[in-house]
Amino acid sequence: MDNEGKHRFKVDAVQGGKHDHDVELGKIRVNDALPNDSERAGSPAALLTHHNPYTNTVQGVGTMHQKSWRHFTREALPNIDNYRNLFSLRVGQRPTLDELHNPSLGNRRQGTNGKVNQDGLVEPTLLKFGWIKGVLVRCLLCIWGVMLFLRLSWVVGQAGVIQGIVVILLATSVTIITSISMSAISTNGSIKGGGTYFMISRSLGPEFGASIGVIFSIANAVAVAMYIIGFCESLNDLLKTYGLSIIDNDINDTRIIGTISIIFITGIVVIGMEWEAKAQIFLLGILIIAMADFVVGSIIGPMSDEDVARGFTGYSGETLLNNLAPDYRYSEGVEHSFFTVFAVYFPAATGILAGANISGDLKDPSESIPKGTLTAILISSVTYIAFAIICGATVVRDATGNVLDLVNGTIGNATACEPGACEWGLENSFQVIEMVSAFGPLIYAGCFAATLSSALASLVSAPKVFQALCNDNLYPYIGYFGKGFGKNNEPVRGYVLTFIIALGCILIGELNAIAPLISNFFLAAYALINFSTFHVTLVKPVGWRPTFRYYKGWISLLGTVLCVAVMFLMNWPTALITFGCLLCLYLLIVYRKPDVNWGSSTQAQIYKSSLASVYQLVYLEEHIKNYRPQILILSGNPASRSPLIDFANLICKKQGLMLCGHITKDALSQRQRSDLTTNAYVWLKSHKIRSFYAVIDKVEFSAGVRVLIQSTGLGKMRPNILMMGYKSSWITKTAEELNEYFWAIHAAFDNHISVVILRSPQGLDYSDHVKFLDPIQVNKEERIVESPSTDDMEDFSTFSVTSQPGENSSQSQDSPDKTIIKSHSKRSRKDSTRSLNASAFGENIPRPVLDSLTQFRKKQQKGYIDVWWLYDDGGLSLLLPYILTTRQSWSGSKLRVFCIANKSDQIDMDQQSMAALLSKFRIDFADVIAVPDVSKKPKEETIEWFEQLIRPYKADESAPGGTGITQSELLALKDKTYRHMRLRELLQHYSMKANLVVMTLPIPQKGTVSAPLYMAWLETLTKDMPPFMLVRGNQTSVLTFYS
Repeated sequence: MDNEGKHRFKVDAVQGGKHDHDVELGKIRVNDALPNDSERAGSPAALLTHHNPYTNTVQGVGTMHQKSWRHFTREALPNIDNYRNLFSLRVGQRPTLDELHNPSLGNRRQGTNGKVNQDGLVEPTLLKFGWIKGVLVRCLLCIWGVMLFLRLSWVVGQAGVIQGIVVILLATSVTIITSISMSAISTNGSIKGGGTYFMISRSLGPEFGASIGVIFSIANAVAVAMYIIGFCESLNDLLKTYGLSIIDNDINDTRIIGTISIIFITGIVVIGMEWEAKAQIFLLGILIIAMADFVVGSIIGPMSDEDVARGFTGYSGETLLNNLAPDYRYSEGVEHSFFTVFAVYFPAATGILAGANISGDLKDPSESIPKGTLTAILISSVTYIAFAIICGATVVRDATGNVLDLVNGTIGNATACEPGACEWGLENSFQVIEMVSAFGPLIYAGCFAATLSSALASLVSAPKVFQALCNDNLYPYIGYFGKGFGKNNEPVRGYVLTFIIALGCILIGELNAIAPLISNFFLAAYALINFSTFHVTLVKPVGWRPTFRYYKGWISLLGTVLCVAVMFLMNWPTALITFGCLLCLYLLIVYRKPDVNWGSSTQAQIYKSSLASVYQLVYLEEHIKNYRPQILILSGNPASRSPLIDFANLICKKQGLMLCGHITKDALSQRQRSDLTTNAYVWLKSHKIRSFYAVIDKVEFSAGVRVLIQSTGLGKMRPNILMMGYKSSWITKTAEELNEYFWAIHAAFDNHISVVILRSPQGLDYSDHVKFLDPIQVNKEERIVESPSTDDMEDFSTFSVTSQPGENSSQSQDSPDKTIIKSHSKRSRKDSTRSLNASAFGENIPRPVLDSLTQFRKKQQKGYIDVWWLYDDGGLSLLLPYILTTRQSWSGSKLRVFCIANKSDQIDMDQQSMAALLSKFRIDFADVIAVPDVSKKPKEETIEWFEQLIRPYKADESAPGGTGITQSELLALKDKTYRHMRLRELLQHYSMKANLVVMTLPIPQKGTVSAPLYMAWLETLTKDMPPFMLVRGNQTSVLTFYS
């Protein structure tokens, strides 16, 4: 076969090179940016490749079959990097939906994340531990503490072998349940640094996580001192046996030895984790040798009469039988029982988090934490049970220690002493383990290793947990300690802080008083770990998919109860102190409201509870007594109509649904819609307004209103009131714009919801003054201006004011671009100054504009809210002003109710009837006025004023329907028109000085009244009046006098 034939059938390997996703020698390759659109899809070659990616090219035109598949598609192939956290060093860049569906809207992101070397490779060089060195060794060293050598024999003496084993198994059950819960959490996704704090905070949320993070860090820091003092006391005892001391063989020696010890182990930790790990291995070796020494000694038996006199019999069935049952006695000021002995023993089991606390230093926390922790609990529990049996089978409870009491080399009368009078035996001596061992000094070495290793583990845990807490910025003033140093991001500042706390406690020298508190701190952490697993299992979010399957939510709940019970059994006053500390720290986080989103189970619980409540509401029959105003505001961008939203908030505040509707004719991309929504919610949150926001695009105003009314809300949580600003510029608007506003009112009545139209002489619409710029650009140009304040004023969006604002135009023509929403100060009635935003161009906001913006945030002066309850609409015209009087800013305003007198000679009767009705409704009022002569013809000057108002809209009979006011329409509606003119005269007579006027809104009958004439009626009622609210209920009762 010729060369051409050979090459024709040659299969080339797919090139990797710099485009591969492979991980080689610990170096992760960074993906190149995708080729541009023309390279990927525009060229004929690319089109051919999409059809058949394995087609050979002809005559050497390209080598597509040699390139990886991702070069021929916009799509991203499934890759772990695409699912990483946004701040991860290796986060992938999946194309957006716009980039795939509408390339004209999406710009491909460029660049890579992370630290990249000259070869385009990210080089992780952090030191990581496996499950043995990272978790198993640390947990064993913390669990095998001084309790094993000094107090386990006393536990057996008090509780007996059987109940002693029950004590061990009960403690083990608590730790196993906690470890299983922790294993479930640690295998539900990637675990980073922070250990216990990280797991609890990401599971239950920042409130629980931060509070436990603080007390857990403090507990570990103080535990360092406790372990070192334990080491010092053991060393002092050893020196005392040889008649040696430094100063007094007491507290001063403890301080000297403790100071040297803390400096030494801190130096090991600061040098690096690798040296700390080596030191832990060395100490574990000493500990294992000491335990082997005890076992060997028990097999050898007593090596002198002195050992026998002290109660060491060697393995004896009689000794074991005598020690099986409990023998609880009064000791150290306590009448002991099963639970008091359990409280003494349980701290021995509180080392199970030693491995989890360095989760950031583990190669694979999801594998290491469950395997290492559970294995450590199993090994240590077997060890404790074995030691308890050995003690019960080889040492009697009481012994005199007097060799003369022996009979033929046996224990004889050495046990014949009154309880409490003997110095030796399981009940009386803490030196039993040393006595039984083959070589006593090795037990001291074991004690030293146990205490120093536990101190070393706590010294590492406290800064690691605290560093993670500091980096999350949940509490103020602690961020300084979050900075890491070196390639392993060591919390050196945290080490120094822990050193200072531990050294201070060592110099105090007496920690017995706070030792139970530290144990309670650890138990509180265990309880929350168990509760985290129970809670997330109960809520069952979709993201809860732990690979560790051996857990049950109700068992985790049992673990929570056991931990809390043990806290109170150990020491109930310190348990109360622990819960008090947790509560204070929890409330501080609740007050600060940190802006974090960790996908916690509490977030899932909020969703689940909300969904259940909404479903439950659907099947609840509505009752008048439970009526709540649920308002849909035609606000457009919330920042543009701040006074309108403030007024609606006065009605709904924390009691009813509030929804800001934004309608625009422009078609919005998903990115524009997302920006508008984000900015709206930021603005609402910064102004402490609880409202939802919905945007409708590519639709006319009236159609958009209809869509909002029909589609917003869930179940019974739907708007029942449409609130809009009065269109004061209707006279200058085109017929089309006027009809859109008019038909928006019809849309509300067609859907049987109430209508509220608000007009203010100071204006409601500031859309022309809001700068629609990129927030990043604006933030560079903003500055803060100090200005005198009005009462109860809040921040607002950035404005550039060039003239007095007009009144509200409810039809939103807002640009879809971003709005400036940055705010700088907090509310305070006591402050005499406020930080106000300057415009993007450096112009200060004039006082009149500022007053207009805050017109409904300020405390209203004492006066009246005049309610013109002309027609019975179900009571909404009366209910809304009453709600306003219950708000603090309107508390000085009293209701003055106006009604139409049925007959001129029945005014008193009408007033009494209305007053009685208001009393039955339990609505306080200042006065009731029955207005006579409403049907009287208005004054000539009023009629002339009205004629001037409608003259631009008069039209011939042949004009299209609704575009003008015809003579026949005027004649048909003459009485109604005169009535509104008469009402204007009465309003000007009675209500010109009111703080607010509320009047029943006239309903526009379809096919009867045109848009211009209807707007002329509204203009007649509201022109040159104080703030005016036109209200029309949906003819359904919202008030009742029944209980």
